[in-house]
Amino acid sequence: MTPPPVTILGAGIVGICTALSLVERGASVRIIDAGAPGQETSYGNAGVISPFSIIPQSLPGVWKKIPQMMFSGARPLSVRAAAWPRMVPWGLRFVRQGTEAGVRSAADAMDMLCAPSIDLYRRHLVGTGSENLLKDSMYVHAFRDGGRARLSDLDYAIRTEKGADLELVGKDELHRIEPALSPAFEAAILIKGQARAMSPGKVGTVLAQKAAEKGVEFVQDEIRRLSRDEDGWKISCGTHTFHADTVVVALGVWSAGLLEPLGLKLPLMAERGYHVEFPKPQVELNNSIMDMDAKTVSSSMEGGLRMAGQAEFAPIDAPLDPRRQKRLETAARTAFPDLNIEDSRFWMGRRPSFPDSLPAIGHVDGLPGLHVNFGHSHHGLMMAPQSGEILAELIMDGRINLDLAALSPERFET
Repeated sequence: MTPPPVTILGAGIVGICTALSLVERGASVRIIDAGAPGQETSYGNAGVISPFSIIPQSLPGVWKKIPQMMFSGARPLSVRAAAWPRMVPWGLRFVRQGTEAGVRSAADAMDMLCAPSIDLYRRHLVGTGSENLLKDSMYVHAFRDGGRARLSDLDYAIRTEKGADLELVGKDELHRIEPALSPAFEAAILIKGQARAMSPGKVGTVLAQKAAEKGVEFVQDEIRRLSRDEDGWKISCGTHTFHADTVVVALGVWSAGLLEPLGLKLPLMAERGYHVEFPKPQVELNNSIMDMDAKTVSSSMEGGLRMAGQAEFAPIDAPLDPRRQKRLETAARTAFPDLNIEDSRFWMGRRPSFPDSLPAIGHVDGLPGLHVNFGHSHHGLMMAPQSGEILAELIMDGRINLDLAALSPERFET
């Protein structure tokens, strides 16, 4: 039998990886998005491809740290006034998630999505001529207060249980590994067996080109409405109307608004992140580095040294906060004293975040032919390939030998 054609709404890295997994299984695929493929949220990622980034944002006691994160000098967390009406119920769910049982349950689901990320990206990049966009790396969690670097803490203990190779190093070894780091950092936990994307935006472009070469049709148009009619799914766009029997909503933070008229109300927030990129850094990082105080992640990339971070909850279309460029530049110079910050480039993107740090992946009950793949929060780049694999198998085979209950789009109804 000829597989049904699939229309994917959203040409971000999640939509692109889903398309690649579908065409590998023999499906014909069309992707619709207003923007260029792979150039939205994941474009500005810090580049970490980590099989062991499996810890949700809400940990036990995290609520005690919220005032410091909102009002300290680095201010890694903020909430715009217009976001508070939706933020309060979202935040209550987030805090309730922060139990050891909740963390472990979320980590199991995140492990399922993150564990194969490096191997899947390498498979997708084969034959593109850009295989070198993925580079072996460690993930260095750097602490100014060495006493806070503890392998016994819940987040590192879970990683170890899942098979991560972790090492606690002191100041001398840390600065041998990363000489550009400030001597103020006293210790680090090294998470080994990782990789980093040398240009997340280029990864999206290259994989979209591969998808197009395999027959995926890319349509650039503004998606305005998704509805049912006698022909199945009707996709109303700015200049055209499309019909499809099988639809995948992979529009990131814009997905919830598209689905709400269909009766699916989801606690999805726009958690905006920022980055600054320094094109002439005069220093180079050997690995991806998380500053555990400033909550920033830095990597050396093709375009220079990039520092990404910040969590700003705001309406989707709110303007960016220009003050964050100075904060990130200050954080970068503090972490890397010899960094040249001239001609820095400033960027903002919108993470689609659920309170449990997990995406929604799968079929939508009661709406035949409708599937979702969005809400990957801080982990969209690394979760994208396996998310695409899971959804492609569901669409093509109708079932999968994995427990996807934690990723169900209906999980918030109870």
